[in-house]
Amino acid sequence: MCGIAGFIGNLPSREATIKLLLAEMINSINHRGPDDQGIWLDKNNDIGLAHARLSIVDLSSAGQQPMHSSSQRYVIVFNGEIYNYKKILNELKSFSSFTMRGQSDTEVLLGAIEHWGLKETLRKVSGMFAFALWDKQKNILSLARDRIGEKPLYYGWVDSSFVFASELRAFKKFPGFKNQIDKSAIALLLRYSSIPAPFSIYKDIKKLNPGQILQFHSNSKRIVEDNFWSLEEVYSSSRKFKKYANDKEAIADLEFVLSKAVEQQMQADVPLGAFLSGGIDSSSIVSMMQLQSTKKVNTFSIGFDVDGFNEAEHAREVAKHLNTDHFDMYVTEQDALDVVPHLHRIYDEPFADSSQIPTYLVSKIAKQKVTVALSGDAGDELFGGYNRYLFTESMFGKIKKIPKPIKYLLAKAIFTLSEESWNKYFGKLLEKSYSNLGYKLHKGADVLDSNSIRELHLKLASLIRDPSNWLRDTNEYKTILNDGINRFSGFNEIEQMMIYDLLTYLPSDILTKVDRAAMAVSLETRVPFLDPDVINFAAKLPFKYKIRNGQSKWILREMLYKHVPKSLIDRPKMGFAVPLADWLRGPLRDWAEILLDEKQLIQDGYFNASVVRGKLDEHMSGKRNWHYQLWNVLIFQSWLENNK
Repeated sequence: MCGIAGFIGNLPSREATIKLLLAEMINSINHRGPDDQGIWLDKNNDIGLAHARLSIVDLSSAGQQPMHSSSQRYVIVFNGEIYNYKKILNELKSFSSFTMRGQSDTEVLLGAIEHWGLKETLRKVSGMFAFALWDKQKNILSLARDRIGEKPLYYGWVDSSFVFASELRAFKKFPGFKNQIDKSAIALLLRYSSIPAPFSIYKDIKKLNPGQILQFHSNSKRIVEDNFWSLEEVYSSSRKFKKYANDKEAIADLEFVLSKAVEQQMQADVPLGAFLSGGIDSSSIVSMMQLQSTKKVNTFSIGFDVDGFNEAEHAREVAKHLNTDHFDMYVTEQDALDVVPHLHRIYDEPFADSSQIPTYLVSKIAKQKVTVALSGDAGDELFGGYNRYLFTESMFGKIKKIPKPIKYLLAKAIFTLSEESWNKYFGKLLEKSYSNLGYKLHKGADVLDSNSIRELHLKLASLIRDPSNWLRDTNEYKTILNDGINRFSGFNEIEQMMIYDLLTYLPSDILTKVDRAAMAVSLETRVPFLDPDVINFAAKLPFKYKIRNGQSKWILREMLYKHVPKSLIDRPKMGFAVPLADWLRGPLRDWAEILLDEKQLIQDGYFNASVVRGKLDEHMSGKRNWHYQLWNVLIFQSWLENNK
C-alpha cells in the first residue's frame, strides 16, 4: 500500500521549489508508505509526481516509484496491489519479448499498459488500486481507481493547476488551495455518515469514482472520463442466473472461487494475517487461508470490556478450531475513548461511522505482528447478510397493508419506551434472534411510513432523513439511492438493495473506514470477497442461495459449516459497535457540549443550532437516543475545529 500525489500546470520556475512542494505533499501522507519516497518531475510539461511506498511485493530498489516503463514512454505512481500480476506477466511473455528489471506488480502493470493499452489492461487485472499515469508521447495524465473503490483518489483544480492525491491533506500543502467547505457535502455526511464519490468536503475537489479512468489532456486542458468496469453492467449481464443441479454443486462453486481469491491475496513478501471477528465472513476467509497455508495463519481481534459489544470470545473459539496463531487484546473503555480526539487526523475527511474506533484499534494490534491483513468485508452485500434484507423480505409486504393511522399509532407506541427499556424488558427474551433489540425496533418504527422498498432502503440507509432541517441554507446532492433512476429492474427488490449497497454503502463507508484506519498505522488490508470472479459468481447466483427460509447468507454459511461447527457460527449479527449512546451521556458529555455549544454553532454558520441542541438535550435526558445522528454532527465539528 502506498500514497500518491502530484500536479500538472503552472509550476514554480525553480526546480528546487517544485521538488520541495512535491516532498511536502507526499510527506503529509507518509503514513500510507513509510518505507521509501520518490519524486519525478518534467519541467518541460509542468508535471510532478510523488510516491510514498509501503513495501509489500519486491522489497528491493527495483520496486521504487515513480516508475518508468521499459520504453520510457510512461511514468506511474501506484497505490495498491495487482493480485494476478504473475498471470499477466506470463501472458505478456507469450505475446512479446517483455523482460523484468525487478519483481514488482507495478512493473508488470506498466508492461501490460504498453502492450494492451490502459483500458484493456485494467479489464484484465484483479486488484485494488489508485494510480496516476503520465504518457510522455501524448501528454496525457490518466487517473484510475479500482472496481469497487478500495483505494482512495482525490483530484481537482487549485487555481490553474490540476492536482491529485490519495488524501485531502496533501492538497493543503499546495499553494493557493482554498479550503472552502461544500455545504451540500455536509448534508450527505449527515444522511450517510460519510461523503460518497464523486463528492468531497471541499468545493472543487472530487473523488474519482470506482471503476473509472479520468484523463487530463495537457495540451488542450481537456478532461475525459471513462469506465473500464461497471457493477451495473456486471449485474445487468447476469440476469440469466446460473442453474445448479443441487445445492452441493453451488456450495462447491463458491468454495472454489473464494479459495482461489484468497490464495491470490495471500501473496506477499512481508508477514501476513487476517482480521477475525468470529462472524461468518471473516471466519470464511480465515478458514480458506488456513486450508492453503503450510503454517498457522496470524489472526487478530479485539475484546471490549462492555456487555453486548464484545466479539472476542467468539473469535477465539473459531481461531482455536481452525488452529490459527490468534492474537486478541482486550481494550478498556478509556482505550477506545482516547482515539476520539484523533479521528479528524486518522480519517482526514469527516467520516462518522462510529465503528471507526474499534477498526483503528484492531488495525493497530495487527500491525504489531504483520504488514498485510485480509478482511471479510463485502460478504454481507454480495450474499445478503444485513438484517435490513431479512426485515424487508419478511415484513414489508405485511407492513404495506397496514392503514396509515395504525402505522402512526404503532410507531408512537414503540417510541414510548426508550431503546434501553426495550433491551432491558424484552431483550433477554429475544437475544437468540436479535442483538440490540431496542435500536432495531426504533429503526423499524422510523420507516413504517415507507411506500416502496426503494423508499424503505433510502430511509434505512439514512441516519438523518432530513439533513436540510439540521443545516442552514443547504441543498443536498442527489446520489444513486435517491436519484429516481431504476437500474436493476431484472432483480427482485431485496437483491436490488444488495446491489445498491455494493455501489454506495460499501465503498463510501466500509472500505473508507478500513483504508483510513489501517493506513494510519501503515497496515495494508485486502478484501478477497471483492475479487472480480467472486463478484461475478455472486451476480449470477440465484437469490435462493443468498437468503433462504429467513436465513441470511445461506450459501456462505453452508460452505463454512464444512470447516467450522455450526454451533460456533450461528448467533445474532452484532457488528463492530461501541456504546456510543452511553458515552455521549457519560465520558464524552463535556466534549460533546463544547463542540455543540449553541454560540459556536451559530458562529460557524453551518448548522441549525436550535435543532442540534434540541436533539442533544433529548439524548442527554434519555428521552430518545440520537447518538448516531449527533455523532455525524460532532465528527464534522471536531474536524472543522482542527481544519480552520
